[in-house]
Amino acid sequence: MLHIVDDEEVIRDSLLWLARSRAIAATAYASAAEFLAALNGRTNFDAQGECLLLDVRMPDMNGIALFDLLAARGLTRQLPVIFLTGHGDVPMAVDTLKRGAFDFFEKPLNDNKLMDRAQEALLISQQAGSTAMIHRRLETLSAREREVLDLILEGKMNKIIADDLGISMRTVEVHRAHIFDKMQVKTAVELARLLK
Repeated sequence: MLHIVDDEEVIRDSLLWLARSRAIAATAYASAAEFLAALNGRTNFDAQGECLLLDVRMPDMNGIALFDLLAARGLTRQLPVIFLTGHGDVPMAVDTLKRGAFDFFEKPLNDNKLMDRAQEALLISQQAGSTAMIHRRLETLSAREREVLDLILEGKMNKIIADDLGISMRTVEVHRAHIFDKMQVKTAVELARLLK
């Protein structure tokens, strides 16, 4: 999902059309406050990735202030920010890039380059989201399930795991079933692939 935050309606409409011409799902907001209301404390992001096209100069909260807020919340990895401005300068661009912005474009925009960069940002966001999702799933495992998981990943069979941990084979089977369920996989091969 491509999020467009710009106070100029003509720019929002143009960017929405451009995104859709590339089959990129997009939504637009007229202000930072409107975007923050839609974000509303979310920590889970679209599995296909998300990116924010953000105007620098807007009334009330400007793009730099919104970026700083997102960075403080640790969201700029899953929600890469591409700045758009008609009033940029080199020091501003360098500063935002050093602080973690994905890119910086001056208006008038090169449409194709902007959408190419947005697609790269979406891919990076997708990868970051996958990593975060895996960590969330791992956090649901009990300490014993983590021990069993480690031994499964070593390729050990249930009987060996039971002997190593001093528990019954039936208990290992129950733990294995819980691990597969919580990690949303069906086989040890899928589990290994997910955690590689």
